[in-house]
Amino acid sequence: MTLRFYDSASAEVRDFVPLVPGQATVYYCGATVQGSPHVGHVRSAIVFDQLTRWLGYRGYETIVVRNVTDIDDKILAKSADSFAPDFVPENSYIPREQWFALAYRYEQEFETAYETLGVQRPTYEPRATGHITEMHELIARLIERGHAYPAQDGSGDVYFDVRSWPEYGTLTRQGIDDMQAATDADPRGKRDPRDFALWKGHKAGEPETASWPSPWGRGRPGWHLECSAMATKYLGARFDIHGGGLDLRFPHHENELAQSTAAGDGFANFWMHNGMVTYEGEKMSKSIGNVVSPAEMLALASPRVVRYYLGQAHYRSVLDYRPTSLQEAAAAVERIDGFIAKASAKLAGKAADDGAGAPAAGHVPDGFAAAMDDDLNIP
Repeated sequence: MTLRFYDSASAEVRDFVPLVPGQATVYYCGATVQGSPHVGHVRSAIVFDQLTRWLGYRGYETIVVRNVTDIDDKILAKSADSFAPDFVPENSYIPREQWFALAYRYEQEFETAYETLGVQRPTYEPRATGHITEMHELIARLIERGHAYPAQDGSGDVYFDVRSWPEYGTLTRQGIDDMQAATDADPRGKRDPRDFALWKGHKAGEPETASWPSPWGRGRPGWHLECSAMATKYLGARFDIHGGGLDLRFPHHENELAQSTAAGDGFANFWMHNGMVTYEGEKMSKSIGNVVSPAEMLALASPRVVRYYLGQAHYRSVLDYRPTSLQEAAAAVERIDGFIAKASAKLAGKAADDGAGAPAAGHVPDGFAAAMDDDLNIP
């Protein structure tokens, strides 16, 4: 038995050799809970559920971490824009939804979608806001090593110095000078426009509850920093697999890799990315109005059919959604069920004729196993 997975960092299919024999450690990016889940979110969750279930079938003790990003610019902006319903009397006062209440509400929507579609709970599901101390420690290590710097303008911002780390850009095979400026923080205190935020100083007008004291002033973490701190807390300085959607390769995963390795951590041995979901060949976009939610799909088909549809393609390929997709998936599931029923009856009858017991449950054919071992070749 040799499992082989495509590693985005090396751009090749490699043998999976775990860092600890008999154990597999997996971190994959979960939700930024700024809104309801869409089909792209749940496809990614199902892909990494398939991966971790297969690792478990192959005998690995699998430790899985899926984070929740519950503090973010978009969460704060959405909370600030949340108004009381139109029917409330003019003189009544109903406060806007607090950012943490909004984040928790959407987090529960994600959890419901995962559970409905059979995605197993991870070993750990940490929230970013619960790991501020670990983030401070990581920033301090980067400053000490000369790879990060506090802004000199008194803003409280802290940035990663991309030019201090020669390997920056290796995950996506880009040169620094070819990259766009990082837009995740105010550029006022940056040495280079591509430097990205590790810590964001508190700004006037932002809720006090969305900031924490730090050696550099009150503020909140940068998005990329959160995942590095949580991955290494639960899985150690080096672990087997880091996963997520293809859209996260840059800048998110590139920045995670840079800050973690610059701090002295080995970080991920494999990088695995699932392909996007399109709508009739077009990118899904809220502005176009072609985004499909799990709830909309579940209104048209059973959870089993929806899961089959989202998990039937190779994980690295684009999955195209069409109005007839779920009907086709339902027909496929019906054919599979019919085949299994007939095959099971035939095998049971043969076993009875031979005087043998029923076929062993929980064992897959060799051809199935060989395909799954070959980079999860589900098609």
